[in-house]
Formats: sequence, C-alpha cells, structure tokens
Amino acid sequence: MTDRRSFLKNVGCLVVGIPLLNACGDVIASVPMQDQLPGSLRRDASIDSWIEILDNNKIRVFTGKIELGQGITTVIRQVAADELNATLEQVEVITSDTERTPNEGYTAGSGSVKGSAMAVRYAAAAAHKKLLEMASDQSGISKEKLHLKEGVVSDEHKTYQGTMIDLLQGRRWETEVRLPVPLKSPDAYQYVGKAMARADHQKIVRGEPFFVHDLEFSDMLHARVIRPPSYEAVLESVVKDTDQPEVDIVRDGSFIAVVGENEYEVVRAATRLSSSTRWTSPRDLSDFNSLKQDLPEMVDKTESVERHGEPVTEGTRFSGSFYKPYIMHGSIGPACGIALFDAGKFTIWTHSQGVFPFRSALASMLEVGQEDVHVIGLPGAGCFGHNCSDDAAADAAIIARKYPGRHVRVQWSRVEEHQWEALGCAMRMDVEATLGADNKIRAWSAEVYSDSHSTRPNSDAGTLLTARYLEHSTALQGRGYLGGGHRNAKPYYDVSTLDIKAHFYRGPLRVSSLRSLGAYANIFAIESIMDEMAHARSIDPFTFRINHLQDERAINVLKKLQAMIGDLKRDNREGVGISFSRYKNTDAYCAVGVHLKVHEQGEVSLIKMWAALDAGEVMNPDGLINQTEGGMIQAASWTLREEVVFDKNHITSSHWGSYPIFRYQDIPEIEVALVRPPQVSPLGGGEAATPPTPAAITNAIFRATGYRVYDLPVDPKKLQS
Repeated sequence: MTDRRSFLKNVGCLVVGIPLLNACGDVIASVPMQDQLPGSLRRDASIDSWIEILDNNKIRVFTGKIELGQGITTVIRQVAADELNATLEQVEVITSDTERTPNEGYTAGSGSVKGSAMAVRYAAAAAHKKLLEMASDQSGISKEKLHLKEGVVSDEHKTYQGTMIDLLQGRRWETEVRLPVPLKSPDAYQYVGKAMARADHQKIVRGEPFFVHDLEFSDMLHARVIRPPSYEAVLESVVKDTDQPEVDIVRDGSFIAVVGENEYEVVRAATRLSSSTRWTSPRDLSDFNSLKQDLPEMVDKTESVERHGEPVTEGTRFSGSFYKPYIMHGSIGPACGIALFDAGKFTIWTHSQGVFPFRSALASMLEVGQEDVHVIGLPGAGCFGHNCSDDAAADAAIIARKYPGRHVRVQWSRVEEHQWEALGCAMRMDVEATLGADNKIRAWSAEVYSDSHSTRPNSDAGTLLTARYLEHSTALQGRGYLGGGHRNAKPYYDVSTLDIKAHFYRGPLRVSSLRSLGAYANIFAIESIMDEMAHARSIDPFTFRINHLQDERAINVLKKLQAMIGDLKRDNREGVGISFSRYKNTDAYCAVGVHLKVHEQGEVSLIKMWAALDAGEVMNPDGLINQTEGGMIQAASWTLREEVVFDKNHITSSHWGSYPIFRYQDIPEIEVALVRPPQVSPLGGGEAATPPTPAAITNAIFRATGYRVYDLPVDPKKLQS
C-alpha cells in the first residue's frame, strides 16, 4: 500500500506551453517547456502532500524544507498565492515535520527554491486546475469561463460562485500533479519576482519567541551533557555532588548528563560534576600541526575527477599550492533540542537541516521503528550546513527515555559548540596552468586534498555524535560525501587539456558540510591563478576571464560587475580584486569585486564589496540579495579571520576570543546587482557568492601590495610594509 509520502516516479512529456486566456482574462499556461516535474515532486506528486484547503477557505502549504534564514517560507507563500490567485494573508506554510510535510531530504545545496518552491508552484497550479474542473462539474459552466480569485471560483458575471472549501467538501485532493501543468504567466504574477519582507524578521528583532531555543513546556526538564576531553576518551568514573540533590545524573556508557527542573542549578551542577569526572587518556593530536605539508602523506584514496586533452609542452606555466584551514559554522546561538518520550513514542523538536534523515538516524540509535519517532523542525540561530542541531536533539532523546511523559530540553554551551561541532575540513589545492603565447590557457591541472564534506545524519546512527558514546555505541560508518571536496575544482573556463585529481585523507577533527563545501577553497585557488596570469600578461582581469568564456550568462555577470566598479580611484596600498564562479558549474553565476586597504601593520580593511549574480528566475529579490550579502560577509570573515586551532588533546578555539569572526565594524559597504535573464528557470543562489569572495579579497591584496596570498586566513604579518 502506498501513501502520500511514497516515492513516485513520474514520466514526463515535452510540451511547448502557449499562453492562453480564459474568459475572465487569466493567463492559464506559460511558455517554458515542461519535460519533467520539478524538484521534490518527482518523489511525491500527490497534491495532498503539498496543498490543503482549510475550513476558513485559507490555504495551507507544506514543505519539507526548514527555514534556515534563507527566507524559503516567504518565497513559498509568494508562489502559492500567485498560482492560486490568493492573497499572501490567505497562505500559511508548514515546514519540516515528519508527520505532516513531504520528505524533501536536507535543506542544503542551494536547493530550496529549485526543489521546494518549484514543487509548490506546480502543485498549486495543479490544484487551481482541479478546482476549476470541480466547479465546472458542479455548475455546468465550461471551466474556460470560470475564474479563481481569493478562494472563490466564479464566472465573469458571478452567476455562479463556489468557495474552495465548498468544492472540496472536506475531501482530500486525491490527485497527482501530472504534466503538462497550466502555470500562470510571469506577466500575471502579483507577488513572485517582487521584494517581500519576511514576517519572521519582526519577531526576531523584537525578541519574540521564534527559535527552538524559545520553546517552553510546563513540565520541562533541563539538561546539560558532560563532554569528554577528546573525541576518543572513555568515561571511567563520576562522583555526584551530594550538595545538589535536586539534580539527577543520567549515564549511558560514556554519555553523561545532569538533569533537573531548574536550569541554573543544572548548569551549576554540571560545572562541578565535570571536575570530578575521570576519563581515559585522550588521543594525541600533535602529529597534525603541519597539515598543509603533511596532507599528501595522509592520503588513503585518490579519484580522477576529469581528464581530457593532449599533453602540452609549450607555454608559460603558472602554479601555486593553496591552503584553507579547518573553519567553523560559528552559529551565534549554540544548539538546542527538546524531546518527549511518551507512550512508547518520541517527539523531537530540532533545527536540523533534514528532519527525515535525522529521524532515520535517531531511530537507528534508539533501536526503534521510524514510525515511533516524530520530528518537528523549528528555526535555529544560524545554520550553514551540518551544525550541532541534530546532536543536541539526540542528547535530549537519550535523556527523555529516562523520564517518560516529561519534556527534556538540552542546551549546548558556547564551548561545546566550538569544540564539538562538525567543522569545514582543511584543504590543500595544488594548481598549475599553462598559458600560450596567444594568451589562451592551453592546459590546467589540479591536485585537491580533502577530507569528507558531509557526514549528515542518515540511516547510520554513527552520524550522530551522541551515538558514539553510549553503552551500545555506534561508530561512524564510511566516509560520508567525499565528492564535495572537488566541487568546482574544474574551472568553468575554456581549457583544451584538463587533469583534475582528488585525494582524500582522514583528518584528526570532526568534519561535515559547511556552506559551499569544497567550492570555497577550489575557487580561491582557480581565481588566484587566473589573476596571476592576467597580471603577468598585463591584461585587464575582466577581459582575461571573458576571453576564456563562451557562456553568455557568465560573461554578462562579469560585464555587470565591471560596470558596477567603474573607474575607481585608489589611494596608496589600496587594491581592487575580482573573482568569478558558477556554483557547482551548474547553478547560479556570481562575480565578486572587492576594494580594500592594507595598512602598514598588515591589517586589511574592506572598503567596499560588489556582487553581480544571475540565479535565473528570482522569486524574492530582497531575500536573494540578503543571501548574497550574507555569503560575502561570511566568506570574508573566513578569509581574513577564521581558523580552528587545536593542541594535542582537543580544539582550543573554544570561544570568540580564540576564534575571532567579523564584527559589525569589519563589514564594508556592499552592493549587489541581480542579473535577471528573461524566461529562465531558477538556479540555486544561496551559496553562489561564497566561493568567489576569498580570491576577490586576496587578488585585491596582491594589487595593493604585490604579495600573493596562498594560505588562509590572511596573515597580517606577511603584509607589513
């Protein structure tokens, strides 16, 4: 038996849509070709999975994606309102709930609009069509003469009127989305393509309850976990402080937590308990303090990513060995999770990137069926990949099992977050390019050294940190997603001879996905070499890049950036640098420019940053610009400030003092321009500005000082005059 969340394979057809007007003047078909259902509809094509009509004639939309600050709930409201001719106020959005929403995997890879918003668009358009058909059957009026507006179907003269709820009569849609789907013409959009403020911003600014951290229950217990001194330490003994009888100790193997009704007392007890806890000797990490030099010796797997063309013997060679250290998510609010175990079933509240994959991992860890785990996604305070949200929720689930019928809240500390989160891995990129006498790149080779770029929760319980410390522990199985290491390692430019290799190593620190995965490091290397070649031949950096591109959309974003920067006047030790990439070589195009000053002491001050972005169809320009600005600021912070440091026992970057990030005074003026070609599909844009930012900064440093940066973060000592 199948249900509405079954994975359905849909056979598409190729249709050239022609705009048609019904009697009421609505455009009911759009011009783009439809050869397959978009995004998540390919897995779940039931309208019931996406659209529900409420008793008050309002519209409830379901998405398996979670709001991570990217504004997906606002975009989905816009899309649904337009396709159903409703007002924004009529539409509410339910996100990431394993018992209510479709399974859309992870909210990752800049796929929210392409996957979920487009799925909602098609589902809403199919629901619109179904409502007209129902009204036609009920009234005897041809559906071409009927019109849906704000929840009411009527004809031109309003001789017939039927509300959505009356037409459905409490029934489910019981219909799948099938091609062709009569989408509304973009010319008729009321909301899509326009800047819409996010409603949640007001709640956040006012400090109203919004995040999972704000969730409260009357019977709630608070808990804190005592962490080992290192990844592999094992708990030997613990002595409870008898002066605090109001708190309990929960122990399962090397997992130990303090639980009580008063959060302050729990924190106080956990601090005292940690000093009396004894662990086995930690693993010595001192052998990993020269990672850039040591990475080639640590490789245990090599993959040829792409190789073609004939060997090139003539030309000038340009090469460099580039390095990116371990970096953190740096979420301003540490992770939080809440769990309830009642009547044999777990209910979990979390800001996980993927409630369905997390449910699978959690069920495996708890040794229960997935039907016994209900996961509800709520916003968290910052997520740029696989952070600690799943781990905090898993902590809460283990503890809640000891207290049936009570809600258990686990709040991580800043030190926990910094020392135990899954980091963005350290990478080394050795690049060599051969430039001909005609200023054309003849050959390009790259050797990329990387650890895994995703160990997100899945059916493997070991993807959860908590599972590794239980009595019946589960170690992480496999290596996770290694392919992220060579993301964007292949240059988007025209090169006849290409040789890209990826070398994988097992590093000393816990790693997983972080914004743009390996693209940040790989584009840093590629665009540094591109700048080096342009400078050596005295060619304008825009012209040099454009001469190696055939994709007009790529050329257009570079030309747009060039126009934005203009003929900028620069003072002494000031420089302007540019960089370009197409994210994943398949998604959004982004060109970034940076104007900066390098002070005599070597400190770098950003004066202005520019970005020209082509992400295809833009649903909400305000949201996309916000995402682009945020990606540039975060990448600038990585480039100039951030590096995880560790000693022989553990990570020592345990607070903001030892892991500095950009502050408000570091943020320059930022200008973002959206290049919006007509009649194109949306492309993933949330991570597009991150990869080109580091090279734009370091290229500007080179223009200001003549010093080429190979290792991140930028070392001010090497820039002193």
